[in-house]
Amino acid sequence: MITLRRFIYREVALSVGFVTLAFLALFFFFDLVDELRWVGRSGSGGYQLSQALLYVTLSLPQHLYELLPITVLIGTIFVMARLAQSSEFTIMRTSGLGPGRALGTLLLLGAGFVMLTFAIGDYIAPASERAAQLVGVRHIGQLSTGATGAWLKERHGTHSRAINVRGIDTQGQMRGIRIFEFDEAGRVVASLQAQQADFLPGIAAWQLRQVQSSQFEHGSDGALRVQRSIEPELQWPTEISSSMVSAAVLKPDKMPTIELFRYIQHLQANGQAAQRYEIEFWRKVFYPLSCLVMVVLSLPFAYLHFRSGGIAGYVFGGVMAGISFFLLNNLFGFAGNLQNWSPWLTAAAPGLIYSALSLAAFGWLVLRR
Repeated sequence: MITLRRFIYREVALSVGFVTLAFLALFFFFDLVDELRWVGRSGSGGYQLSQALLYVTLSLPQHLYELLPITVLIGTIFVMARLAQSSEFTIMRTSGLGPGRALGTLLLLGAGFVMLTFAIGDYIAPASERAAQLVGVRHIGQLSTGATGAWLKERHGTHSRAINVRGIDTQGQMRGIRIFEFDEAGRVVASLQAQQADFLPGIAAWQLRQVQSSQFEHGSDGALRVQRSIEPELQWPTEISSSMVSAAVLKPDKMPTIELFRYIQHLQANGQAAQRYEIEFWRKVFYPLSCLVMVVLSLPFAYLHFRSGGIAGYVFGGVMAGISFFLLNNLFGFAGNLQNWSPWLTAAAPGLIYSALSLAAFGWLVLRR
C-alpha cells in the first residue's frame, strides 16, 4: 500500500507541477506585455526593462497562490483519468486500494497542498507583493488608493483621530500625512500636516517630518483660539502599525491572515465597518482548504470506465468544474458583502457545496455502480 501511495503521490506531484509551471509562464508573459507600456517613461529613477522583469517575477508568488487549487484539480484529474484508461487503477483496486483508502490517500495528498498554499499565501506572496509594489510604483512615484489616499480612524482616550495618508513611496515611507483630532463632542481640537512619516520599530509612534500643527481651543464664550507651530520633526504616538496602513492602501487579499485579523480588530475597536475585511479573512482561511475540495472532486474520474481517448474531454470537464467553483466563490464574496451575510458562512459555502457534490458523485460511481 505504501508503494501505491508513493506512486500516486509522485504522478500527481509531477502533473500538478507541470500544469502550474505552464500557467505561471502564461501569466508571466501576459504581465510582462502589460508592464512593457511603462518602460522608458519618466519617473523616480526611471523605469527600465530590468525593473519590469523584476516586478513581474515578484508578482509570480501571488499568481501561484491563486492558481494552486485549480492546478491541483487539473493535475489530479489527469492522473486519475489516465490511471483509469490504462486500467492501472483497476489493478490498484484489486491490490487492496478500496474506495475508503483511495479517498484517504488523496485527502492526505490534498493536506500537503493545503499547507503549501497556506505557506505561499501567508508568507511568500505578501512579502513578494509588497516588494513588487515598491518596484512597480517607480513610474508613478508613490503607491496610493483613490484620489485622497487612505483614511484610518483611531481612538485616543476620550478623543478620536482621523488619519489620512496620501501614499507610500518607493522607500516604504508615508507621504502627505494629515491628522485630525476630535473631542468627545465631535469638535476639532488639533490638526497635523506632515510631508513624510516613518514607522518607528518597537515603539507605538510615527516619526513625522516637516510638521505643521494647529491647536484649537474652544472657549466657554464660544470663541475659538488657534495656535500654530512648525517643527522639523515630531514623534507622534499611535497604535496604527505599518500593516494597518498597508491594509488601507493595498488590497486585503494580498495581506497575511494574522495582519488582516489585527486590522479587523482595529476597525471594530474604532466603530468602523469591517464586513468586507471579515469576508476576506475567512476566505483566506478557507481558500487553502479548497485544495481538499479539488482532490475529492477529481477522485470520481478514477472510477469512470473507458478504453481509448476521452481524457481531454474529462480534463476539460474538470477544468470547467474548477472554474465554476472559483466563480461561485467570488459571487458569494460579493453577495455576502452586499447582503451582510455571515462572513465565515459566506467564505465556506462554495467549498461545502462542491465537497457535497463531489462526495455524492463519488458515492454514486463507487457504491451504486
